[in-house]
Amino acid sequence: MIRFLEPWWLLALLPVLALAAAYAFRHLLRRFRRDTALPFSNLELLRSLVPRGLGWRRHVAAATFLAALFALVAALARPSLEVEEPLERATIILAIDVSLSMQAGDVEPTRMEAAQSAAKEFVGELPGSYNLGLVSFAKSANVLVSPGKDREAVTEAIDALQMAEATATGEAVLTSLDAIKAVPGAGAEGPPPARIVLLSDGYRTYGRSIEEAAAAAVEANVPVTTIAFGTDTGVVDIAGQMQRVPVDREALAQLAETTGGFFYEAASAAELTQVYQDMGSSIGHRSVPKEIGQWFAGVALLFGLAAGALSLLWASRLP
Repeated sequence: MIRFLEPWWLLALLPVLALAAAYAFRHLLRRFRRDTALPFSNLELLRSLVPRGLGWRRHVAAATFLAALFALVAALARPSLEVEEPLERATIILAIDVSLSMQAGDVEPTRMEAAQSAAKEFVGELPGSYNLGLVSFAKSANVLVSPGKDREAVTEAIDALQMAEATATGEAVLTSLDAIKAVPGAGAEGPPPARIVLLSDGYRTYGRSIEEAAAAAVEANVPVTTIAFGTDTGVVDIAGQMQRVPVDREALAQLAETTGGFFYEAASAAELTQVYQDMGSSIGHRSVPKEIGQWFAGVALLFGLAAGALSLLWASRLP
């Protein structure tokens, strides 16, 4: 079924209809004047004196020209057909710790900047067919970019991350799972294949436990890969006091092991490809409009050329 993406352009049909009405009125008026003229006593003589007119052919060129205008207006309204296209549902969520401890400089230049750099490198290497979302977490976890194909939006959001107090690692995993559930089914059965990549220094200080989050990830069959940033000697200035913020490798490694993911302390781009190598694929379908305005424009061109050719052939003039 044809749908117009900019239907207000169809208002341009009003002057075209007015032109058609004016043509029809002029033709009827001419016939009326002819029929009411003084009768000619000898009709046979009249037919011999008056040259034969174009008859029905005079209307063909005009009708063809009007059809060209109709098709041209329809093209302006951006006609489209609904077509089914495949939709990859496989999803990866990047969850990045933005707690104040990530300001520590034991990883150059800081843990936060190192995490941002690793995240952007991962985004650049990820195949474009996969959905990618971004979650940041401190005292709470927030979906900054919903899963989709827009890599630029994810990169910009990574650059704009803001630091905050506390670390809710469990909430980060649970919020990521919610974002994965929101991926459209698109006609495919079951949840999409998915992975979570969590970048953090590890110590949970707020929210639901990592064990609860790990159990939820196992139930959803979503492995969580963790990347630790920091050393045992990290310190950070919080409210004017220097505080030690050692990395919690054990908690991050346990989360990855429990859910079937990988644990890294310093991950290269090549190593991170393991995150999605065995993820598989889930293809759904979605309806998208396919514009066919060029068809209508082509029809308008053909009708316009036909109107000109017929007018030249029968009347030696253009319409």
